[in-house]
Amino acid sequence: MKLFAVMLIFALAAAGCTTKSSARMKAQNAFLAGQHTALQQQAQAAAQGTGVTIIGAVQNPQVPWVEGLTLAQAIATANYLDSKEPEEIILTRQGESATLPPNILLSGAVVPLKPGDVVEIH
Repeated sequence: MKLFAVMLIFALAAAGCTTKSSARMKAQNAFLAGQHTALQQQAQAAAQGTGVTIIGAVQNPQVPWVEGLTLAQAIATANYLDSKEPEEIILTRQGESATLPPNILLSGAVVPLKPGDVVEIH
């Protein structure tokens, strides 16, 4: 009888346990679902023209647009992460692109942005 009780306890404990691989898979699926949701929200914001998208080595690729937002402000808000200075900046607005020299940021020139603009930093 004692052996039966011990076996029953182990059986019940095993039934409620999660294996490491199962837990890892659940965590990975939750991460991917969250990442997918965030990408959908970014795409919706870009489609609605409510922000500026920064492509490149940045921490925050979606920058909310506010009246008077400039290129320098958007890049600073996006938090540029690369240790070297960019070689070129491409601004795309309504399907038309313009390549800007990166020293435009240091020269103090003001480049105003509009909702839906996409800035590529290379």
